[in-house]
Amino acid sequence: MPRRSTRSTLGQPPLWFQDYHAYGVDSVPIPTRYKQAHGDPVWDNAMDVEIDALHANGTWTVVDRPPPPVPVVGIKWVYNIKFLPDGSIERHKARVVAQGFTQEHGVDYDETFAPVAKMPTVRTLLAVAAVRDWPLYQLDVKNAFLHGDLKEVVYMEPPPGYKYASPGQVCLLHRSLYGLKQAPRAWFEKFHATILALGLRQSLNDPSLFTKTSAAGIVVLLLYVDDMVVTGDDVEGIRSLKSGLQAAFSLKDLGDLRYFLGLEITRSSQGITLHQTKYIKDLLSEHQFDSCTPVRTPMELNLKLHKESGPLLADGAAYRSIVGSLIYLAATRPDISYAVQIVSQFMAAPRQDHLAAVHRILRYLKGTMDVGLFFSSQGSMALQAFSDSDFAGCVDTRRSTSGWCIRFGSSFISWRSKKQDRVSKSSTKAEYMAMSEVSSEVIWLQRLLADFGVSCSSPVDLFVDNTSAIQIAVNPVMHERTKHIELHIHYVRDLVRDGVLHVHYVASEDQIADLLTKSLPISRHWYLSGKLMLRDRHQFGGGC
Repeated sequence: MPRRSTRSTLGQPPLWFQDYHAYGVDSVPIPTRYKQAHGDPVWDNAMDVEIDALHANGTWTVVDRPPPPVPVVGIKWVYNIKFLPDGSIERHKARVVAQGFTQEHGVDYDETFAPVAKMPTVRTLLAVAAVRDWPLYQLDVKNAFLHGDLKEVVYMEPPPGYKYASPGQVCLLHRSLYGLKQAPRAWFEKFHATILALGLRQSLNDPSLFTKTSAAGIVVLLLYVDDMVVTGDDVEGIRSLKSGLQAAFSLKDLGDLRYFLGLEITRSSQGITLHQTKYIKDLLSEHQFDSCTPVRTPMELNLKLHKESGPLLADGAAYRSIVGSLIYLAATRPDISYAVQIVSQFMAAPRQDHLAAVHRILRYLKGTMDVGLFFSSQGSMALQAFSDSDFAGCVDTRRSTSGWCIRFGSSFISWRSKKQDRVSKSSTKAEYMAMSEVSSEVIWLQRLLADFGVSCSSPVDLFVDNTSAIQIAVNPVMHERTKHIELHIHYVRDLVRDGVLHVHYVASEDQIADLLTKSLPISRHWYLSGKLMLRDRHQFGGGC
């Protein structure tokens, strides 16, 4: 049976409610209501700065309240402290936030979707920049959502303490505001129009990626909400892009890329390391695991969890909070991907054994806080893929788990550990379905790399440790064992026939994707973690 922790994490605020500040810093209280903030010079100044910015932006006009049934959106102040990666205070923030939950679809909002950059795109950008020695810059748009133009008629209550409105008056919004359902979409549409006017082209493979190619080289911009990464080898083009954005928005040039979306980036002559040390420290502190005893693997060997493992938790909020944070952490930590994939299956009704498994992941992270993903500046720019699968590993559904990873040169830029969407009748079918999944990712990455000016004309080597699955991929045969996977067969076979994929056998002991399909012994777990280019600055020790 898995060890059960008596440590209580119930009632803790979800990690993503914070905004890069150190969690649980009791000496720096943050108000939750206007009455708590009003009268404190620091917070009064922060609110004045916010109102001045809204006025300068022409966000609203004060008008008489419309007659019923025209809706008026509620409003509140939200306060926060932004911290630097070293834990020191960067600034106090006060933000006017609309209570978008009061909006009515078709009345004061319509479409809401806005794209954000995919994590494989972020990793691919860093891998290419490492090999080509491109500089990496970070830009931030101040009050980004306030730049979006509203198409709908939206009325809003004046902010508490707002002295420019009389009783019976409200704010008629002209620009989007944080909290409005359509705010992310309005901002992206504004940014999209601006960036196209500056001569960049939007990628068809990731709509948050924009590029411009000329005789002088290439300029690349990746947008994640209001944070931007700019890179490329066209020095003058990058300078021109910054100037154009500065003219259109209130832009903050943060210099060399060091801290992006909770991801910490360090660079040397050997390459780029992407890690989340601060994020892990904050996560452990938030859930009182900062003094726990480390363990050497994220999941106990041969552990089989099912939906009724142990007593039902009285409150699953903390479980869901931790798992949600771990899912984001897996963006740089393929070594925890399998364990996180397992525990994420029980979010709806978590039980005590599920929580114990989550706690083990936290204990593993305690001993591996400085582990990060390394993108080498040396090596080729060719893709290689590894594909693996267990067989009927889920005790509840008997579905198999696909595990695959793809590297660019020596740097891993994409991976996945995922329960398959149907039951496999044989281990061969389970392996073949994993091959189909990684093949789709390979095709997408080839197109994405073309946006960076990287040509992938040679066949991509796909390494599989199941000879039967390889034979199905390379031979045009159909028999009793394979008729139930016909669609997958045709897809992979076509890629092999067209020279896109070249399937190879790899011995099971050298199958890197094995780490993504099962819990492993300590030595093998660390061997494969090293193969995935995970690096630790300190010697690991302690735990069992």
